[in-house]
Amino acid sequence: MNPHRHSFIVVLLSVLLGACATPASRPVSAPPATPAAMPVPAPAVSGPAPNDNLNAVAWSQTAIEHDLIYLEVYRDATDTLARALKDRSWDALAHADRSGPVRKLKPAIILDIDETVLDNSPYAARLVRAGKTHEDALWTQWCEEKAAKALPGAREFTNFAAKHGVTVFYLSNRDTELNEVTLANLSSEGFPIAAGEKVFLGQGTDVPGCTPQGKSDKSCRRRLIGQRYRVLMQFGDQLGDFLEARPNTLAQRKAAVEPYLPWIGERWFVLPNPTYGSWEPALFGNDWKQPPAQRRQEKLDNLRY
Repeated sequence: MNPHRHSFIVVLLSVLLGACATPASRPVSAPPATPAAMPVPAPAVSGPAPNDNLNAVAWSQTAIEHDLIYLEVYRDATDTLARALKDRSWDALAHADRSGPVRKLKPAIILDIDETVLDNSPYAARLVRAGKTHEDALWTQWCEEKAAKALPGAREFTNFAAKHGVTVFYLSNRDTELNEVTLANLSSEGFPIAAGEKVFLGQGTDVPGCTPQGKSDKSCRRRLIGQRYRVLMQFGDQLGDFLEARPNTLAQRKAAVEPYLPWIGERWFVLPNPTYGSWEPALFGNDWKQPPAQRRQEKLDNLRY
């Protein structure tokens, strides 16, 4: 045998034997595992629930899309107002809130205040930064600061309506004890306040002969306005700003608004509010007495994935 060839075979065998070393002398990589479907974990119910409002508040304060939606809604309402004024049968009260003919009544519009014409996101931001949830005392303190700013398009639209002889009503679930500071805040932001008329109707307003179904129920106050005014439009960020859905369940909320879908964007103008609202307790049976973690779990259970 050629000595050079013999040497080559010896070297080749050494290399092959080295490649076949045992796990003790050389680690062997495991074969790749077959990919499995990602499991959806079931979060534990126990333990403190975090303040989940960060994204919602950040969007409300910083997203240009938020401002564009408000501008769009109020500009559309401005374009529709002349048609509503001309049509003497035009009325935006839900059927349950309207009694009697409207043709001879004076025109009005009804707007919610918070997250409809005034921006309270700084209050929500304080809660997020402090790791707190809503507290009546903190809310009152915020309102008394009279620091809420006008939301995009709201001031321009309400002044346009007032100049065309439309009385502007602010129908809010702020307590009537906040009447003075709320009107001062609205006035400082340039919103029209009609003289000789009680235009702020807060929670707790007495309406003779009408008992609200709950603290936040605005039906009696809407009926009070409807006794003397033809309501051309309503504006709000909650379903309760337009009608009452009882019980407050997902199914009932959908069913209650179904007959009024043709009015959306014409007589009823809905603004976005991802930070709070009656939509939230509808996800956990309207039971605020449940522990925060349990409420959070029930909201998770309602997600589609």
